[in-house]
Amino acid sequence: MKLIQNTQFLLLLLALFLPIFTEAQISSDADASVSTEYSSGAQDQIYIFCVAPDEKSGELTATSSTGTATFEWLKYNPGNGSFDGFQTDNSGGSTSTIMNLADGGYRVNITSGAVTETYTAWVMNSWYTATAEISESTCDYFQLTASIDEEAELNYYDLSNGAEKPVVKDVKAKWTVDGGQVAAVLSPQIFSPPSENKDYTLTVYDRFGCQVEVTVNYQSIVPEASFTYVANTDDSRDTEGAYEAPAEIAFTNTSMNADQYEWFLYRSQEELVVEGENGTVEDSIMQTAIDQNPTYVYESSGNYNVKLVTTKNGDGIACRDTFYIEEYIEVSTSWLTVPNVFTPNGDQINDDFIVGYESVRSINVQIFNRWGKKVHTWENNNIQGFNDTRSESAWDGKIGGRYASPGVYYYVVEAVGRDDQEHFAHGFVHLFRGK
Repeated sequence: MKLIQNTQFLLLLLALFLPIFTEAQISSDADASVSTEYSSGAQDQIYIFCVAPDEKSGELTATSSTGTATFEWLKYNPGNGSFDGFQTDNSGGSTSTIMNLADGGYRVNITSGAVTETYTAWVMNSWYTATAEISESTCDYFQLTASIDEEAELNYYDLSNGAEKPVVKDVKAKWTVDGGQVAAVLSPQIFSPPSENKDYTLTVYDRFGCQVEVTVNYQSIVPEASFTYVANTDDSRDTEGAYEAPAEIAFTNTSMNADQYEWFLYRSQEELVVEGENGTVEDSIMQTAIDQNPTYVYESSGNYNVKLVTTKNGDGIACRDTFYIEEYIEVSTSWLTVPNVFTPNGDQINDDFIVGYESVRSINVQIFNRWGKKVHTWENNNIQGFNDTRSESAWDGKIGGRYASPGVYYYVVEAVGRDDQEHFAHGFVHLFRGK
């Protein structure tokens, strides 16, 4: 029975004093807070304020749990390990706020009637400044050099033994450009510089959210070479994607940040001369050009590569970049085909004796009747492309302006391709006149 009474008495005491220790407190609208790590005893809060250099923005608010009270504020003196008087608030309110506080420990005695409550908190103002510049710029990289100044180490004191203890800020740095991070060190080297001017931003920050930013503008001294190409005639490619010779190719320069352009048009892959064990290509350049958007006519069959070298001139430095096409420009090999029948009857279907070819330089067609008499000749010694059919009407089925008699005729076709291949075809063709 006595144990039960003692227990009830202890619970009553807890009920009386619990509001005092749970409601009364020191609070702050700080940027961050952490708990002290005293070696023993109750722990206090450390309030971190992110401020401008040498600014004192600390602010603490004490709240009475019993209403109106008197507030006596004290500040920790590390010289003697005690709290000295700082400020007294006798306004009779239930809260008291002190502002513009320097770093240090602050204690408040809250007196309401015969009850005094005591609380302690630490204030720390954290700031950073940073400077940055581009200290070196080459064709391959540029050097970002930065330095920071900051509030001295954030320290407080262990109230159980007076020992000084640091607050770890975990300061970090990052460089960003176009919203993406490119480095996580204070003074990085940036390789493969961009070909356009860019703003690089350094952010120095800590785990409490305190930070500073500084931006450096990189003035690019490097070019970026690129180009596209297209044939000047829409019907110049066959079903395999090859161009017929002669193929007039127009190159369009799409490079960035360049002052000079140098084009290298290589010989056909079949004509390249490779010498030495290292595979060095000798005597491989067919033609060079310095126009911004050149045009070149490929007269012969083959597979051709093209290189563009761009140059950006700076103060005592010239940076270059090189671009090759991904796929060779393919100019088709020559071929020839001849039909064995045609029907020149005016119905617009197979009315002509049509010789088909590709990449041919010259062609000669002769038609003979059954007795060996030549009845028609057609030739072209400077073929410059072809129509969609990739063919030519070599005979319309007329002799001297009159329709030839139906029957069997003999043809002889000779052609020379732009790959210097000679083509010879001969045989019989049937001429039908009926509808």
